[in-house]
Parts: sequence; structure tokens; C-alpha cells
Amino acid sequence: MKLKTLLMATALSVASTGWAMAQQSITVNIGSSHPEQNIWVYAMKNTFEPEVNRILAEKGEYQVNWVEAYAGTLYKFTDTREAVMDGIVDVGMVGTVWEGAHMPLQNVTYFTPFATEDHKMIIEIFDDLSQNLPELRDSWAENGMVHLSSLITDSYDIYATFPVSSMEDLKNRKLNAPGTSANWLQGTGATPVDGALTTYYTNIQTGVTEGTLSFASGILPTRVYEVAPELTRVGIGSMYFGGIAANKAFFDGLPAPVQDAFRQAAKATSAAHGQYVEDLAKKALTDMQAAGLTIHELPADEKAKWVNGLPNIVKPWLEQTGDAGRVVLKAYFDALRARGAKPLRAWDEGL
Repeated sequence: MKLKTLLMATALSVASTGWAMAQQSITVNIGSSHPEQNIWVYAMKNTFEPEVNRILAEKGEYQVNWVEAYAGTLYKFTDTREAVMDGIVDVGMVGTVWEGAHMPLQNVTYFTPFATEDHKMIIEIFDDLSQNLPELRDSWAENGMVHLSSLITDSYDIYATFPVSSMEDLKNRKLNAPGTSANWLQGTGATPVDGALTTYYTNIQTGVTEGTLSFASGILPTRVYEVAPELTRVGIGSMYFGGIAANKAFFDGLPAPVQDAFRQAAKATSAAHGQYVEDLAKKALTDMQAAGLTIHELPADEKAKWVNGLPNIVKPWLEQTGDAGRVVLKAYFDALRARGAKPLRAWDEGL
């Protein structure tokens, strides 16, 4: 009896050891320039990682050893592309909005405002186009990356020291509108001033500006509403900000089951990101109103003046991006309309 028990124990030990030896551990360095609670990082930590783990655990062939470097511990927001491209991290948040020179095609939404406020639709469209439209897919590859999941903003509005009831109210005003968002103020009489979520509070408090073009999920944590207590809803739209991406050489070297797990987890991450932004934006408005924020709506006829008064701001982008830009713009607007969106301006007209 003792011999039988010993043999069984030995067999179980050998089987267990064999399983452990068969299960390969893969180290994945994952990181971001922003903290884990940020809208562009939250789903990486709370959905992508655990979902990859879950999918791989079902088959038992591979497991991932995650080495985390969130919150700018390895690099800052100006280096998100280089961090993934150069392999500083294997997977990371890439803000293509800051990469106009190297990845201009991804910035199409910033040159076509008033297209849609539906941020979940933007995620769906760019998840599809980034994988299936050669111009966008190849752009990621040329930068040494593989796009996994889309990152977006909720819709941009005006947070200011004053309400906006007509376009006249914007004349001679100074508003933070960094990068390409400065284009949205052309023809309004307002002066765009560069900045970032981290500078808006001080800019407004010290009188450098009188408000900003921004989105609720970004304004709440930075407390900008304390110095800009008047929100005018104008619906400039949700924007494609960038993506969660993998270093291409690293991704290509992964076993096929792990690549598949990454792809599946990325889909879940996109869904979680969209829901997190929706929940946070709603909470932001509720919390900010409780703290004294007043919400106004720009009248429809005044909004039409803004939309129709803008110059052809997509033209310089098309000149920069050439044929590839025309393909991306057409594909984007075709995808919007196919999903029921009604852009207020046909930026693709004439293509």
C-alpha cells in the first residue's frame, strides 16, 4: 500500500513538473507616460493585462510576466512613439496626436471637427481601419509598431471664465487650444494659445488665457473647472488620440497563440476604454456641477455659423499626407456615415 501511494505521488510530481516545464513564461514590458487612472492607460492595466492572462491560462501553454512602467517612470508624453518603436517597452500607450511629423495620417479627426461626438464609434472605426486599411496599418509598421487598441477623447467643448451664447462672445478672447485644435478657432475671432491639461489651470488663473477647448474626462482631474466655471457645450467632437501598440519586432517574435491572445485582449480593451471614458465623462459633469460649474448650450444657429465659417482646415493636412491622406479621409467619413453619423461639415467633399 505504501509503495502504491509512493508511486502515485511520484507520478503526480512528474506530471506536475512536466506541465510546469511545458508552460513557457514570456516577459512583457508594458508602460505609459501617464498614470494608471488616466483615460488612455486605465484599460491597459485593468483590462488588457488580465485579459491576456485569462486567455493564455485557458490553454496553459504560455504565461506572461508583466513588468510595469506606468506613470512616466521610463519616458514622458513627448516620447511615447519612440518608447515603443525603440523597444524601451514592448507594449505602450502611443499618443499619435503628438506625432504630426511622423504619423500624420492618424490625426485625421483633429482636422475634421464636428464629425461625431460618439467616442465609442471612433474607437470602432479606428480599430478597424488601423488593422485593415493599408495606409494606416503600414504607417504603424513603418514606425516599428503594431496597433492593438484605439484611444480616444470624449467630445471637446469650451471651459471658460465666460459663457458663450453667440459667436460674438468669442471675439478677442484667448483660449488654450494646443496643436491642431488651434485650427478649430480659425474665423471665430478668438486667439488660440498653446498648452496642455497640466497647464490650463495656471494659464487661466493668471490671465494668460480665459478658457480652453477640452473634454470633461480631462478637465475633472485637473480641476480646471475651479478657474473656468462656465462650460459651453458646442460638440466639436470626439477625437482619435492614438493607440495601445506593441513593438513590431517583439510582437512578430511572439508565438502565434500569444499574438492571438494580444489581439483578443485588445478588443476587450477597446470596449473597456470606451465604457470607462463614458462613465468618467458623466461623473465629471455631475461632480463639476456640484462644485459650481454652470453648463450652457451654444444655440444651433450659432454653432452652424462656427462650422460653416471655418476655412478648409483639412486642406493643409491633405497637402502634407498626399494620396494616403485622401484614402484615409474617405475611409473615415465613409465609416462614419455607414454607422449613422451625420458630420456637420463634409470635409471629404470633392475627393
